[in-house]
Amino acid sequence: MDMSIAAMSVSMHQNQAMQDMGVAILKQAMDTTEVAAEEMLAELAVDPNLGNIVDIQA
Repeated sequence: MDMSIAAMSVSMHQNQAMQDMGVAILKQAMDTTEVAAEEMLAELAVDPNLGNIVDIQA
């Protein structure tokens, strides 16, 4: 299969564009997941003093 330099260049640029788009989508998904995790942790935050004093008398 003989491919001209111009055709190879176009093909390489198309592949790079698709890869760049995939990376951008993955970054957006990671950012969304990070925000969701931060929100979930904020909702789960408890009183930091809770459990510091434990009455162990029997």
